[in-house]
Amino acid sequence: MTEGLKARAEKVLTPALVFHTSITVKKAEGAYVESIDGKRYLDFASGLATTNIGHRHPAVVAAAKEQIEGLIHSGCIFYYDSVVELAERLAEKTPDGIDMFFFSNSGAEAVEGAVKLARHATGRQAIIAFTGSFHGRSTGALALTSSSSRYRKGYHPLLPSVFHAPYPYCYRCPMGRNPDECSIDCLRYLEGIFETLVSPDEVACVVIEPVLGEGGYVVPPIGYMKRLREICTGHGILFVADEVQTGFGRTGRWFACEHFDIRPDIMALAKGIASGFPLSAVASTRRIMSGWSPGAHGTTFGGNPVSCAAACATVDTIEGEGLVDNARRLGEYALERLNELKQRHPSMGDVRGLGLMIGVELVGEGKEPDAGLTRRVLTECEKRGLIVVECGRYKNVVRFMPPLIIKKEEMDEALAIFEEALGSASTG
Repeated sequence: MTEGLKARAEKVLTPALVFHTSITVKKAEGAYVESIDGKRYLDFASGLATTNIGHRHPAVVAAAKEQIEGLIHSGCIFYYDSVVELAERLAEKTPDGIDMFFFSNSGAEAVEGAVKLARHATGRQAIIAFTGSFHGRSTGALALTSSSSRYRKGYHPLLPSVFHAPYPYCYRCPMGRNPDECSIDCLRYLEGIFETLVSPDEVACVVIEPVLGEGGYVVPPIGYMKRLREICTGHGILFVADEVQTGFGRTGRWFACEHFDIRPDIMALAKGIASGFPLSAVASTRRIMSGWSPGAHGTTFGGNPVSCAAACATVDTIEGEGLVDNARRLGEYALERLNELKQRHPSMGDVRGLGLMIGVELVGEGKEPDAGLTRRVLTECEKRGLIVVECGRYKNVVRFMPPLIIKKEEMDEALAIFEEALGSASTG
């Protein structure tokens, strides 16, 4: 951000709004952004995993322009084609049986809608979420979010009857176990919640990220996810998958829950759905959704015609260009390369991820989180023309989330920059 623009921004934009880089962008296209001074950056942040098919994909631009020429806004006053067409296309991609949708604007809205739907469908009130999770910052979603206490500070009391169980973060096991000897003790903790805090027949839903996002890009064990699904089914608890960040090919499948061979009852979708246009969705089965009575939930801007047209073009592009498979292949390649780097750099404590959702946890002595090193690495990457951002409770995880259109040579360039930046930041 140039000093002049930064000074102007500080006068009119609340400091609550944080920018991840110092870059002022002139334009963006594909996997690159260009600053006002003409410097090009390889974008491995993708608008926080939103521009999954790259910036300004021609198909999305064309679809949005065509829709703008005909209709920009409805406000639930009348029917229009793009919202119905999008729902039909999504029903072909979501897990079997997930075939009805409510469109809104953001991930937090989708999570709030999913919780409302679960409570309405079950007649129960309690919610189980997981430590380290991020589900949004609106009041209801914030009660589920626990990736950092700073997000919750100053906003209590939050939504009641929300209980948190440990997320299976194996590198930093919340139960103090060695991952090689783990017997999924964190699920026993969940069962203890049912015994001491809330009866399972009062729990409306479990809300979980199939891969932990803001909390550190953590991939849970398959056995954990399958057993969690079984527990939900056994107690009549709805399984809500927060696929806001993991959806639309990001993990090398259309949706991350496919990696675990589980079908959620409700899904929250957003980010990659519309290539940067504001759009999200609550998705569920016809049985659950059809019981949501008219007026039980609503929206003014949700399912905007232009956003829905952009989303249809996004879905077509992901499918037509084979981007889910590209994410899988290049994700496997990147993980292999990063694990090779890990052998040469002790500060790379853990490398993990699925598809093009990869986290590198940077540590010091004794696996201590090294947020300082992480900040320096991000700065050095930016200097060298690579945009990456951090995540995790301790802000010590570098996350790689390039667009799904990324090429092998661009991945190699990014990994070379990262290694150079890590070396410079470690000795600087």
